[in-house]
Amino acid sequence: MFQYFRNMPEERKSSQAVRASIRPLQHLLPSVCLAFSLYACTGSTSDTPSIADERMTCCSGEAERPLPYAPRDNETVALDSTAHRSPVIDTLSMVWIPGGAFMMGAEGKLARKDEFPKHRVAVDGFWMDRHEVTNAEFRTFVEATSYVTIAEKAPDWEELKTQVPPGTPKPHDSLLVAGSLVFSPTEEQVNLNDFSQWWRWQPGANWRHPEGPNSNLEGKEDYPVVHIAWYDAVAYCQWAGKSLPTEAEWEWAARGGLDDNTYPWGMEHIDMGEAKANSWQGSFPYDNTQNDGFYGTAPVKSFAPNAYGLYDMAGNVWEWCQDWYHPEYYGQLAKNNLSQNPLGPDSSFDPNDPYAIKKVQRGGSFLCNDSYCSSYRVSARMSGSPDTGLSHNGFRCIIRKN
Repeated sequence: MFQYFRNMPEERKSSQAVRASIRPLQHLLPSVCLAFSLYACTGSTSDTPSIADERMTCCSGEAERPLPYAPRDNETVALDSTAHRSPVIDTLSMVWIPGGAFMMGAEGKLARKDEFPKHRVAVDGFWMDRHEVTNAEFRTFVEATSYVTIAEKAPDWEELKTQVPPGTPKPHDSLLVAGSLVFSPTEEQVNLNDFSQWWRWQPGANWRHPEGPNSNLEGKEDYPVVHIAWYDAVAYCQWAGKSLPTEAEWEWAARGGLDDNTYPWGMEHIDMGEAKANSWQGSFPYDNTQNDGFYGTAPVKSFAPNAYGLYDMAGNVWEWCQDWYHPEYYGQLAKNNLSQNPLGPDSSFDPNDPYAIKKVQRGGSFLCNDSYCSSYRVSARMSGSPDTGLSHNGFRCIIRKN
């Protein structure tokens, strides 16, 4: 697996867990799957609609185009949507994003292959969370539903071994426990082709204990919740009466009404002038100068919002989108003069990880740096297995008009 990482094209190396030898399982701990694969392979406007007049959609259709081993519409999450629905659909903490058309895709010299070609897209208006879902908000959901995230569940080897090559030896029992992957800086400059050097498998790491069992959320109620898999995010959406944004909706919102700009705030480089987002300054992954004031995640709303009033559309934590990931999808859309409310490809494919299904993530994280990923750009894309949550990924929600 390490050799596989070294040979991977730079544009698809990321801090997300890559599975090259096993197909992720919906109900298994994703970070153990990664560890095992390593082991086995050595503001509102005047036209804002009245909330009372809207019929809001929830995310019961988040997985409307499933692969055979993806969740079906009626089994997307381990919740009964009627019994566990939030009593109030809250748009007070959301921003109305007016609909419109834009050129979606590659911006800036650091754009990667899967951000091409640019193509014209139109989206309808929607409400979007002002900031990423916080620990306090996710705790409210868990207390109301008794939901258990994927990172809090131990995997079953009997089920796991059906998804790996015959004869694969059982990993050590220390890996078959609930946990997740946590960022661990190196002591010096390392080969950036091998991200296993700065990710640590940590038993007991989850949204309640982001650095492991000895950590907690004290004083971090307004920090973004992390170690959240796509399925976990959809469960929250179902309860809240909201949805994950499509990739097109996310990018339209991130741009804040600005055309042909690289970042949510415009064209000025992230490291110029005042701090604009939570990212990695200095030399990744061993020296963070913390010019933005933070080493890891930051409280939501720590930096200025974009023109729509949205915070942290760049950096802090990666955000899940509704769409399946496919590197050639933009080429399909480019054949149209205009794509209206695109929902993403019908299936998932990542040529660098062909055994896994992937969902799109957007926005970058506190680990992004130009030397490595520069994914705080509005057009930057990343793929992640929907059963995987790490210490740098979370989500935000939207509500669409029906």
